[in-house]
Amino acid sequence: MGTGIVILIIVIVLVVVLALAAVGMYNGLIKLRNVVQESWRQIDVELNRRHDLIPNLVETVKGYASHERETLQAVTNARAAAMQPGASPAQQAQQENVLTQALGRLFAVAEAYPDLKANQNFLQLQRDLTDTEDRVAASRRFYNANVRALNTKVETVPSNIVAGMFGIKQAEYFEADDEQVRAAPQVSFGTPGGAPQQPPAPPSA
Repeated sequence: MGTGIVILIIVIVLVVVLALAAVGMYNGLIKLRNVVQESWRQIDVELNRRHDLIPNLVETVKGYASHERETLQAVTNARAAAMQPGASPAQQAQQENVLTQALGRLFAVAEAYPDLKANQNFLQLQRDLTDTEDRVAASRRFYNANVRALNTKVETVPSNIVAGMFGIKQAEYFEADDEQVRAAPQVSFGTPGGAPQQPPAPPSA
């Protein structure tokens, strides 16, 4: 067998190996992208559930505190903004943070109305909203973990070469604004007429 034939065979083998490796990396990237998209749909389901609870909450509060129009309108406006279609995960997170702030102010206002705090419909809505927030947080953690896995592949060699060839881009994280979460009033209505829960004091240095 001539030297030229040997070289040709080696080249063919290398090309086949590289092609198979590229196909494997491409399939892995597509799988990760699909998982990210599916986990985002789960966040969307939980956010829709959250948004659906808010009109009843606003109407219940309005029955006891109708003159708190500015606070009620802020919640309604924030909900409408958060429900606008076509937002990216980062944009959606920003709108949800605004809504969280508005809801925090609404619950803080409710502290001044003992009859509202004792209303069973209000208490149930508050519990439902808390449960939904927990599900949103769990879905967010799952989504962000998948985004991190995809972005790592898109950024690192050699999979970044394949990602660039096929236009596979990094995904956006969906993150709560820590400053807004810390600033939001922490209010519990688990016991009618109970005092609001205060956030734990930071550990001493």
